Amino acid sequence: MRAITIPQPGGPDALVWAEVPDPEPGPGEVIVDVRASGVNRADLLQRQGHYPPPPGAPAYPGLECSGVITVVGPEAAGWAVGQQVCALLAGGGYAERVAVPAEQLLPVPACDPVDAAALPEVACTVWSNLVMVARLGKGETLLVHGGGSGIGTFAIQLGAALGATVLTTARETKHSRLRELGAAHTIDYREQDFVEEVRRATDGRGVDVILDIMGASYLGRNVSALATGGRLVTIGLQGGRTAELDLGALLTKRASIAATSLRSRPLAEKAKIVQGVRDEVWPLIEAGMVRPVVDRRLPITEAAQAHRLVESNDHFGKVLLLRV
Repeated sequence: MRAITIPQPGGPDALVWAEVPDPEPGPGEVIVDVRASGVNRADLLQRQGHYPPPPGAPAYPGLECSGVITVVGPEAAGWAVGQQVCALLAGGGYAERVAVPAEQLLPVPACDPVDAAALPEVACTVWSNLVMVARLGKGETLLVHGGGSGIGTFAIQLGAALGATVLTTARETKHSRLRELGAAHTIDYREQDFVEEVRRATDGRGVDVILDIMGASYLGRNVSALATGGRLVTIGLQGGRTAELDLGALLTKRASIAATSLRSRPLAEKAKIVQGVRDEVWPLIEAGMVRPVVDRRLPITEAAQAHRLVESNDHFGKVLLLRV
């Protein structure tokens, strides 16, 4: 088969469409004939040499895909050849075929089967963090950083569907579309102080939950923006890894901070998250309350262009790579 390989870490042109060995299903795995793959920032980090795949995962980037099952391996119960699926992957989505643990498969919900490739990684990341970790509840307030990203557009929709009031930071040019997705308040992070805007929008109370992709550069201000009993969940480090934290401020607010990742989790943990998404998020998609947001589809041979687009932050939602 063919896949996007990374012979040497580097810029977008380091991505090479090349012949590679076909995957073989192990116990409990199926082979998916890939129709489309989602582009995630983790893929950019892997291309740069900063985020190697976990042991046993394919060397090729790609953390989610949609496609059709072509082979069912031993002990892969509950799935059949010919089923349309989407899948959460530890790697290997930028390829014509990929081996997937059966526990990480999801049926295609009520959406275009190609666009379903935009769902597994964001749905599992957002649901596990907002529901399992932060325990976001109806009537609470949620601040989503990077609202125009794949994670952001999904988190806004899910937060609103759960009954939360959603605030988000993004470039001003994206604000109208973010309000259409369910954001009650939009903040231009380049021109406005999000802490002050949060205080204004919440009458000085602060927000109950923050979903953060920035890390170090936002740490202190995120704590300032939390309400008493607030929960900060960091899922990205676009603003750096290291920062000082005023523990006094955290203690005063009786607040908490969690930091999570998805790719390196054990299979059992991923299986629990995927099942939760199937049980609790897929019905919201079926009801039209949540949908995949796709900026554009590009041929997989244009993966370098897709990476440039994501790096520029000019996209809205997910960028997909289509099999040629």
